[in-house]
Amino acid sequence: MTNYGSTAYLDNAATSPTPPEVIKALEQYYEQQKVNVHRGMYQLSAQVTQQYESVRVQVAHFIKAASEQEIIFTAGATAALNLVAFGYGLSHLQAGDEILVSVLEHHSNLVPWQQLARLTGAKLRFIGINVAGNLDQAQLFSLLNSHTKIVSLTLLSNVLGNYLEIAKIAPRVHAVGAILVVDAAQAVAHLPIAVQQLQADFLAFSGHKMFGPTGVGVLYGRAALLRQMQPTSFGGEMIEQVNYQGATFLPAPQKFEAGTPNIAGVLGLGAAISYLEQIGFAKIKQQEQLLMQQLLTGLLEIGGIQVYGSQRPEDHIGVVSFNLDTIHAHDVATILDTFGVAVRAGHQCAQPLMRTLGVESVVRASLAFTNQKQDIQRLLQAILAVKEILS
Repeated sequence: MTNYGSTAYLDNAATSPTPPEVIKALEQYYEQQKVNVHRGMYQLSAQVTQQYESVRVQVAHFIKAASEQEIIFTAGATAALNLVAFGYGLSHLQAGDEILVSVLEHHSNLVPWQQLARLTGAKLRFIGINVAGNLDQAQLFSLLNSHTKIVSLTLLSNVLGNYLEIAKIAPRVHAVGAILVVDAAQAVAHLPIAVQQLQADFLAFSGHKMFGPTGVGVLYGRAALLRQMQPTSFGGEMIEQVNYQGATFLPAPQKFEAGTPNIAGVLGLGAAISYLEQIGFAKIKQQEQLLMQQLLTGLLEIGGIQVYGSQRPEDHIGVVSFNLDTIHAHDVATILDTFGVAVRAGHQCAQPLMRTLGVESVVRASLAFTNQKQDIQRLLQAILAVKEILS
């Protein structure tokens, strides 16, 4: 596991630790197997290609996809969402169409849709939240109409830690002929994901937030929709035929994976999935709920703490955002760092949500099952010290 030394690391929503199993997979590739995939006419290349493609099968099983052909490897969740926006949306939307997103969204699930709307003349519409920070489903359903073409929502808020009931929303989205895109980057390390049960048309996540390497991620897409999509990157590996006038492309997923892929990253992603599956999400949930109970209860006992979203620990999965009195979030985080506590401070790449909450920034403590009770206790004691220092 990544060694943070004496630091209580509570920024898991930004990126998670790396277990030895993942590091071993990366080292083995670079030290013993550094070849390209899909190309070499020799045994080692064939071996690594088989390992690489076996991770595609592994990912399909991990998220309960119908086929590994629905799994596209990307540089991360951001790249995956951009691929949907410009590979699917650009050829399917026109002026007068509508895209729905919520105010909860990370910028990665907002800015691509803004750009798509600008390029196509479509209209971007926002779904609000209630006082507990949950998605306003009534407003969502009222916004759905025959002009709605894409609804893109996070599965788990990176600021409030609340879970969106995607499976309950999906039938209404599909009833108006729209597709449902799910950003699962925040959820993938905390919850089991079943794309067919969610009825997601597309779903994106990153490796580095689920104990894997940076620079690798996944886009799941329903096979019928992938056939309709256009590639957004062109070059080797995705080609069927090339002549002087043009080219034809291989079917998905190869159509969307131009160039030499992040081979080590994909192998590391496979190791991360094996790591999570060996531990099991039941054990992960149990440990994280105990830590969240300790964290939120402790925060609410400190005078001057404003917790955003629900006040109930069971409503926060991995994340609590708060402010302390009128002290700027950056100042709180900076002083916490002097006590060996690592948290995130700022707008959390969710500026529309900050405006909805009526603040410019928050302090975010995000935990994983790898944290211990002493990490939480250290944070709570350090916050009391911040109060004393800045009172």
